[in-house]
Amino acid sequence: MHTRIIRYIEKLNFQVLLYSLVKIFVWLALQIFCTRTTVTGKRSLLTAGPLLLVANHPNSFLDAIIIGAQFPRPVHFLARGDAFQRPWHSVLLRLLNMIPVYRLSEGKENLYLNEAAFRRSSEILTSGGIVLIFIEGICVNKHELQPFKKGAARITWNNRNLPQFSVLPVGIGYDSFVSFGKDVLIQLGDPLTPDQLFPFSDESRNLSYFNKRLLEELLPRIEIPAATQATPVLQMALSYFTAVPGWLIHAPLYYPLKYLIRKKTTGTVFYDSVLFGSLLLLYPLYLILLCSLSLQLGASHSSVWLFILLAPFAAYITVRSSRNFSEKRAEAVIL
Repeated sequence: MHTRIIRYIEKLNFQVLLYSLVKIFVWLALQIFCTRTTVTGKRSLLTAGPLLLVANHPNSFLDAIIIGAQFPRPVHFLARGDAFQRPWHSVLLRLLNMIPVYRLSEGKENLYLNEAAFRRSSEILTSGGIVLIFIEGICVNKHELQPFKKGAARITWNNRNLPQFSVLPVGIGYDSFVSFGKDVLIQLGDPLTPDQLFPFSDESRNLSYFNKRLLEELLPRIEIPAATQATPVLQMALSYFTAVPGWLIHAPLYYPLKYLIRKKTTGTVFYDSVLFGSLLLLYPLYLILLCSLSLQLGASHSSVWLFILLAPFAAYITVRSSRNFSEKRAEAVIL
């Protein structure tokens, strides 16, 4: 049943509209969740034609979310197949341009489904779209590259004859995998053509060379963001004081949710992604609840609308002030 729904929806512009709307909310949420996102090689964001993004994978679904938010065109993501097990999860994830791909650890019986993922990737590329694949095929909370799988090379080989087709190396690094208010560094390479990646006449040699070339491209582009310049004490104290209202507003949502997610994701790489996704979904409901309580207590409608506009900005200030305070405290300990 859900498969027919997916096929029907994919024919409508509704999917494009949904992706565009969600992307706006995701971009705004990332401005709060990440204190600084730096992108180098920005000219590559405007690369035309079919484009395969090949990236490292240190931080679960958050990698795809942050990378996808940088591109003006829609990005389709190859994501781990076990997230698609429940029918309505599958519908929602596919609406958000995710394509399930399966590893051996997720069941040998599911590996044949990867053929559908490769076909779907080829369809997107043939139509001039963008596909993102994590070449390691696994996520660990480390910036050291893990052994490469063959999926990226295979997709490139299958689509090597498409006009204007290119492969873009993408390196992403974080200063923390657990902090709310993190710095992110995305370094984009130059688009590579299939001729540059497949110099031989033999397919197996070409696929091996592809991974070797991508390793050379990605290694220098994976860096932990440098520490930000320390904020003067007076300025830090002032910003921290202005952040108090934001902390009071958001603490009842953030801290219980943080505790629950940390407990549920212990021993996995999903903490950051689950926290971001949960806040993205629950925050509007939380604001609605606070506004309803305010109206019940006699607040005017105009003040409620003002609160809705200012609350996210208060969260923005609070996260940055907390980050400045933590950095200053760490500096004092070192000195």
